[in-house]
Amino acid sequence: MAGRIILADPRGFCAGVDRAILAVRTILSSEAEHAMRPGFPPVFVRRQIVHNRHVVEDLASQGAVFVDELAQIPQDAVDAGVPVVFSAHGVSPVVQEEARRRGMRIIDATCPLVSKVHREVLRFVREGYEIVYIGHHGHDEAVGVIGEAPERVHLVDGIEDARALEFAPDQRLVLLTQTTLSVDETADVVAALKARFPWIEEPPSSDICYATQNRQTAVKQVAGQSDCVVIVGSANSSNSVRLMEVAQQELPPAGRAYRIDDASEMSREWFAGAHTVGVSSGASVPEELVSGVVAALERWGFTDVEYAGGIKETVHFVMPSALRGRSGASGADVRWRSSGPRA
Repeated sequence: MAGRIILADPRGFCAGVDRAILAVRTILSSEAEHAMRPGFPPVFVRRQIVHNRHVVEDLASQGAVFVDELAQIPQDAVDAGVPVVFSAHGVSPVVQEEARRRGMRIIDATCPLVSKVHREVLRFVREGYEIVYIGHHGHDEAVGVIGEAPERVHLVDGIEDARALEFAPDQRLVLLTQTTLSVDETADVVAALKARFPWIEEPPSSDICYATQNRQTAVKQVAGQSDCVVIVGSANSSNSVRLMEVAQQELPPAGRAYRIDDASEMSREWFAGAHTVGVSSGASVPEELVSGVVAALERWGFTDVEYAGGIKETVHFVMPSALRGRSGASGADVRWRSSGPRA
């Protein structure tokens, strides 16, 4: 009897990831091909454009140069007009100011949902609020958001952080969250905060990314029908790691969830005795990596492929303003895309 694969739908790229990768690819195709600046790279990217090793390696192989900080970019490259892309996770005002001071040509690929949280911070600070921000210590998105008002934004990375906060009863408080978290993930922390500060407010709409929630909803359905689950995604991808955790919670007691960067990291022994393997991927994962996992599982006898979830995503973000109108910037030529259930 053939083993079964259940693919989560949706999985893989979200609209913000599509936009960020396409921004870099558009520059690479237009700037590099025409050799506008001989002797210089076609583009610099601050930090990983998205948290996926394969995406970064692919763009680097095409000429993109990734740096951790703007200080690593030579001034002669800046003076020559080599563009610098800010990643999908956003940056703090300190980074933006450094870029302006040095005269950099910036392409801001920050996900619009992350930019929304930045604007919320500024608005609530103007209105006299202290901001309680649920997020992960050191995550690029959290660093950028907190940087908008470091003295007014209080990071909470778990219930213990929530319990350590102190505010006067007359202090206006508002709750914001990192977009790559989930309603389930933050529920206990939100409950603890509301118990301590009953007057804390929440913004009119949730900060949590639609794609994060949709992928977790789908993987719950997948795990509920599986003996084990494979999540494709890099270790520094918050939403990929969380998908693995969600899958583990939904699996039967003997089931196991694994996170891998690609099929080469799988071991056949993982699936000994399994009849059904669930597969999903984080929001920054190319579909071809999922296809590689499916192909490996098929070689090991899991040849029946089904789908679970079924939430259809229609969100699309326009390109950064500096790239609008460029050839190939419509979104139609993104090489890696997750657009519905396929192996």
